[in-house]
Amino acid sequence: MPADDGALRDEIVPSPVTDSEVVFDGAIWDVRRETFDLEGERLVREIIDHPGAVAVLALDEQDRVVLIRQYRHPISSREWEIPAGLLDIAGEDPLVAAQRELAEEADLVAEHWALLVDYFSSPGGMNEALRIYLARGLTPVPEDERHEREGEEAHIVRRTAALDEVVEAVLAGHLHNSTLLVAALAAQRMREGDWTALRPAGSPWPGHPANRSS
Repeated sequence: MPADDGALRDEIVPSPVTDSEVVFDGAIWDVRRETFDLEGERLVREIIDHPGAVAVLALDEQDRVVLIRQYRHPISSREWEIPAGLLDIAGEDPLVAAQRELAEEADLVAEHWALLVDYFSSPGGMNEALRIYLARGLTPVPEDERHEREGEEAHIVRRTAALDEVVEAVLAGHLHNSTLLVAALAAQRMREGDWTALRPAGSPWPGHPANRSS
């Protein structure tokens, strides 16, 4: 356990699990019921098991954010988002997954990549960890190499908007996608610091459950 140096950071402290069973086996994710001990108290919680995800805040040469609009059935809405996808290919590097999602959902490749921010989407009920990358130096995927999108993705609409416009729309309550919110606010703050707080794209990701030793 690291020494308490007063720094503001989350602490990974797994509690002893005495029982774990899958109570729902889903097409994309499962629901698992666990019994665990927390400081002398035995608790039972249901957890949505999630493989994690990556997302890409892509900025063009005019510092405009690449946005995609996609229908999301659980909320019956067409949401403006940034390209993103599940880490559902065993052993795939998160950066490679992000590059694939940018190509598949936005028909773009990027020359420069950096780590923008990591976060948990809903830690009270699921273990989804997300990593958001910043991508710059964009070029289009050749027409004959583009991914054939299916389902909801077949109806994706792409546009660009200035970063400040995106942030204003977030704060006005017009945009609601959590990954877009986190990415836009983080990017605006990073830009104010001339991007010096960016981390390398290949930085360790200890917060992802799959990367923990216990």
